[in-house]
Amino acid sequence: MKGGVFSAPGDYIYFKSQVPLHKIPIGSKQWRYYDFGPKVVPPLICLPGIAGTADVYYKQIMSLSMKGYRVISVDIPRAWNNHEWIQAFEKFLDAIDVHHIHLYGTALGGFLAQLFAQHRPRRVRSLVLSNTFVETTSFSAAMPWAPIVGWAPSFILKRHVLSGIRDSPQEPFIADSVDFVVSQVETLSRDDLASRLTLTADAASVGPLLLPDSSITIMDTNDYCATPQSLKDQVVERYPGARQAYLKSGGDFPFLSRPDEVNLHLQLHLRRVGVEAQPDVISSVPKDGSGGSSNEPNNGREDADDSSESDKRDSEAPSTAESADPPLAPEATGSHDLDNQLLKMAKLSQGSDESTTPPLPDAFFRDKQKLLVSGALLNIAREFLILNLLPLYLGHCTLTGNVAAM
Repeated sequence: MKGGVFSAPGDYIYFKSQVPLHKIPIGSKQWRYYDFGPKVVPPLICLPGIAGTADVYYKQIMSLSMKGYRVISVDIPRAWNNHEWIQAFEKFLDAIDVHHIHLYGTALGGFLAQLFAQHRPRRVRSLVLSNTFVETTSFSAAMPWAPIVGWAPSFILKRHVLSGIRDSPQEPFIADSVDFVVSQVETLSRDDLASRLTLTADAASVGPLLLPDSSITIMDTNDYCATPQSLKDQVVERYPGARQAYLKSGGDFPFLSRPDEVNLHLQLHLRRVGVEAQPDVISSVPKDGSGGSSNEPNNGREDADDSSESDKRDSEAPSTAESADPPLAPEATGSHDLDNQLLKMAKLSQGSDESTTPPLPDAFFRDKQKLLVSGALLNIAREFLILNLLPLYLGHCTLTGNVAAM
């Protein structure tokens, strides 16, 4: 699974074509994130683990945004200690003009979400924690070379990150989720990996939170996970009043392998903490790439899917039924519905191409008629020769036989 050729899922390709990627520099940090959904709704911000990127939550962005929730998925920027991370994340929220948030973090992302909730309690309204931990002592003890991680080559860092992912026969959906995350690890630079490993190995622990346990949901998987079970049990003991949502299976990345269950638990959590969805606010993805959330700063933002001048001219053209972007696909039980939709769109485009094919010129038909006439004349000539020469040949054979007999 960790080798070979990886083919991006069809629903991920569709997601990339619909939801713009934002990149903004804030101080010395480069933030890469997706932001989609009604801007009037307090956002759910997704923080990935050590091997994840903003792309790993694309299934949550597609599903929850169509239900009227705003979802922001971010990459963890380069931060070399917890205090630096807290300050950088607060500046990011100020830059995109977001004040009150709900955090969903997995593994390292869940640990960082707890730290931010501890030090910035006024900004965090609720937490969803998945396969995470409350202290990093065990990780620092298992990584004695942490002080020199910044000088380690990229291939060693990648191998160490991927060593925690189970590489054995698994359910197809879990195997696909592993392949997708491994492909995302390949996009991370050496400094990105080094900073994340430093945050994991830096001996630290989460202190008391002012957030009530009723505003916390713990969503863990019951099968194999890179986070030791003892550390996951510490999270449950730390928040005894939290709502527990266990998944029978899902591996390290249930948001990819079990997206329907995860999305359901996220939706129930948001409803329970008082977030009101606005499904009527967002209906499609505009060409300007705002995605229903237009309050991000324009300074320094790079849109990966909206950078060419031709796209800008298209966005300024009058809107028509033919030039409008297709709406984001609604949630389905899997990625097959999105694939079917793409297949139908391709068939429609093929049908339109066939219907607009220009007629062949008359010269073609005239040439074809000439060839048919020529072929017919050749057949007639061949039959004529056969009918006239065959009696002569038979007579010759008869005469030869009579001479031999004599």
